[in-house]
Amino acid sequence: MNRALANVANVVGYQAVWLASVAGAGAGMVWAGPVTALVFAVATLAYGGRRAEDLRLLAVALPLGILLDTAFAASGWLRYAEPWPWTWAAPAWIWSLWAGFALTLNHSMAFLRERPVAAALLGLFGGPLAYWAAAGAFDAVSFGAPVGWVMGALAIGWAVVLPALFALDARLGASVPDKALA
Repeated sequence: MNRALANVANVVGYQAVWLASVAGAGAGMVWAGPVTALVFAVATLAYGGRRAEDLRLLAVALPLGILLDTAFAASGWLRYAEPWPWTWAAPAWIWSLWAGFALTLNHSMAFLRERPVAAALLGLFGGPLAYWAAAGAFDAVSFGAPVGWVMGALAIGWAVVLPALFALDARLGASVPDKALA
């Protein structure tokens, strides 16, 4: 599969994860996001051609993302629909979003790797927009503080996290011998 088509498939796959996760949570079908994320992960790891790098990014992005969303849940600024397993933590469907998102970083979003300012700008605007859409269109999340404050905090969080993921991955990748990536 050529790179452009592979990137389109990656974008479409992640959008399916996002939609299944937020629509599923909003409709009380918490399983929809994790199941779709699992299918996306298997396909990406099997056919993406970057299995070791994808697994490394997954190991970095998933805990960092869960920590970020758990901080918002614990603060009460975000209230997630279907807050399983704990109301004070990021729910399982948020985990599926972070897993799917991690699997875009070496593929459809790889162009941001050497562009930290562009990554920060995408995080600044794209992160809050995703939560706003999840709240407005799917009732998957609600705001426990004034919307402007929550959007501002999400913007800052995402503007830091997205370039940080690339930087952490680059640092970890530099410490891995080439044989381990084969």
